[in-house]
Amino acid sequence: MFGIMSRFFAFLLAACLVCTCPALGQNVKPEELIARGKAFVDLMAKEDFDGANKMLDASIQKLLTAQQLAKVWKMLPAQFGTYQKQVGAKHEPAGLNELVIVNCEFQRSPMDFRFTFNSSGGMVGVRMVPGTVVVPKPDNVKESELVVDAGDWPLPATLSTPATGGPFPAVVLVHGSGPQDQDETIFANKPFRDLAYGLASRGVAVLRYVKRTKEYPNRSTAGGSITLKEETVDDAVAAVALLKKTQGIDAKRIFVLGHSLGGMAIPRIGAADPAIRGFIMLAGSTRPIEDAIIQQMTYILSNEPSMPQAKKDETLNAMKAKVAAVKDPKLSASTSARDLPLAIPAEYWLDLRAYKPAEMAKQLKQPMLILQGERDYQVTMEDFNGWKTALGDRKNVLFKTYPKLNHLFIAGEGKSLPAEYMRPGRMDTEVIDDIATWVKAQ
Repeated sequence: MFGIMSRFFAFLLAACLVCTCPALGQNVKPEELIARGKAFVDLMAKEDFDGANKMLDASIQKLLTAQQLAKVWKMLPAQFGTYQKQVGAKHEPAGLNELVIVNCEFQRSPMDFRFTFNSSGGMVGVRMVPGTVVVPKPDNVKESELVVDAGDWPLPATLSTPATGGPFPAVVLVHGSGPQDQDETIFANKPFRDLAYGLASRGVAVLRYVKRTKEYPNRSTAGGSITLKEETVDDAVAAVALLKKTQGIDAKRIFVLGHSLGGMAIPRIGAADPAIRGFIMLAGSTRPIEDAIIQQMTYILSNEPSMPQAKKDETLNAMKAKVAAVKDPKLSASTSARDLPLAIPAEYWLDLRAYKPAEMAKQLKQPMLILQGERDYQVTMEDFNGWKTALGDRKNVLFKTYPKLNHLFIAGEGKSLPAEYMRPGRMDTEVIDDIATWVKAQ
C-alpha cells in the first residue's frame, strides 16, 4: 500500500525517546521490567492514570501527563471495543535500551503495549499498537526459508508450497510502498501471509520476501539515489530468478503479483524479465504518485471532524506546494528532499516523471489479472479504469472489482478510513480463489 498518510492513523501514545544510555545493567532483570509493563497496563485498565503517569521515568512524566493518558485510553472503546485482559508479555533487547511488549485483548482487536526502558530500568517510552491475530499455517502447506540473491542485497524469504505433489506454478509477491516485511504487515493485518497460505493450500506456490528498504533501512537510501528500480523492480526480478532454479517449481509458470506500488511497478518488472508467465495487479495505481498523495490527503482530512478547518487547509496547502515542486520542470537532483512530498529525494520523482504504467503495460504480451476493491480510497476506481482503458480490448487480460473490499482486499462496510487498517482481518477468500483459479488456468 502507499505508506503516505501514516501519521493520521499511527496510534501513538508517546514518541519513543532517543536514548544514548548503555544497555540494560545486570541489576535490572528482564522479569522486573515485564512486571512493570504489566502493572502499567493494570493501572490504565483501572483508570488510575495518575498512578500510570508516576510509573514513567521522570524525563517523560511531563510529556505524557495523566490527562493525556486518560484521553487516549477513553478513545479506545469506539474503535477497538472495551479492554478485556492481558494475554501475554515478553522482553526483547532494543539497541541501547530494552523493550517489553504486553499483549492485550480488546473486545474487537488485539493491542500491544510496547514499553522502552533505559539502563536504569526507567520507562522512557510507551507506545500502543494494534496486535496481530495469530493464524496457524494450514496443514496442507509446507514452508521453507530461502534468500533472494539481489546482488549486494540478500533478502530473507519464505517459500510456501502445497505439502505434496509438484512441480507447482508459483507467484512472487511484490510489496506496496514503504519498508515492508515479507507478510506486508500493516498494523493488525498481514495480506501477504494470507495470500501465501491461501494460494499454497489451493495448489499454487508463493514466494514472499522482506523488502530491501525494510531489511537495509539506512543503506538502501544512502546518497538519495534510490528509484523504483532499486526499491522494487530489481528484487522482484531476483525473486523470479530464485524460483526458476528451485526444486518443485514449474520454471515455465512463474507469475508476479504486485500490490499497490508493486502493481504500479508491474510493467517495469515485465520489461526487465520477458520470460515471466503472467502478472496480477492488486490495487495497482495508474496515476502519478504525487496526484494520489493529494487525493488521499484530501479524503482523510475531509473525514477528520476533530481537526480545525484552518489546520486542514494548512496541511493540505503545504503538501500541494511540495507536489507542485515535483511537477515543476525545474526539478533536479539538487532539489532538497525537504521540499518534496514525504521527504523522498528528487531522483525518485525524476525517475517516475515519464512513467505511465497503463501505457507501458500495453507492451506486455503476457496474460494479466487486474483486481480492485471498490472501497479502496488509496488506489481508487479511477486507477482501475486507467488499466481498463489501456488494456480492455485484450482477450488475455481479466478485470474484476469487489464492492466490499478495501485497499488490503479485506471486507468492510461504509467508507474505508485509515483506522480500518488497525482492526485485524483476513484477505477475502473470493480474491484468493480468483487468483488461484486464474493462475492454474494459464
